[in-house]
Amino acid sequence: MLGLGNPGSEYEGTRHNAGFMAVDLLTKKLGRFTGWKKDGVLLRGEGRAGRHAVAVVKPQTYMNRSGDAFRELVRHGWITPEILVALDDVYLPLGTMRMRASGGTGGHQGLESIRDAIGTDAYPRLRIGVGPAPRSADLPEYVLGRFEDAERTKLEEALEGAASALYDAASSGLTQAMNRWNRFGVDPVEE
Repeated sequence: MLGLGNPGSEYEGTRHNAGFMAVDLLTKKLGRFTGWKKDGVLLRGEGRAGRHAVAVVKPQTYMNRSGDAFRELVRHGWITPEILVALDDVYLPLGTMRMRASGGTGGHQGLESIRDAIGTDAYPRLRIGVGPAPRSADLPEYVLGRFEDAERTKLEEALEGAASALYDAASSGLTQAMNRWNRFGVDPVEE
């Protein structure tokens, strides 16, 4: 699991760090999480989702250099289609999410950096809705802005749902997680 965001306290709680926030919550759901350890251009921890070992990663580069961390994972033997990327999406309403096996960048600088680094968009991603951005908003300013107090409840629900969806993808597989979580935003489909 690769959560996208910007390192540093000045970016904590910003819309662009929704991926970091989701994987932070995921670590609380994992069994035997090792804690975060610096590993080159990333922070890395390991745990268990059911019977499956899971590595959780947060790049320590800025969003527009996320490809450096992804390339490092591939260099260490990770298989591209198995690296699930969690990220913010200004085109999805706050409180929703979409998990896909692959897709375009949608103009997201982190996804563009990954595509440029590895030459493909063929990796899964979980887009966490942080929008929509107001039409009059400067997009970089908007994504680097913090959530409003009125948005906090929906944000917390969305991040909890995203962490659960990531856990399900690790424990049960991407297809089952997509079937369960994509239908109604953050509410899982009862089985």
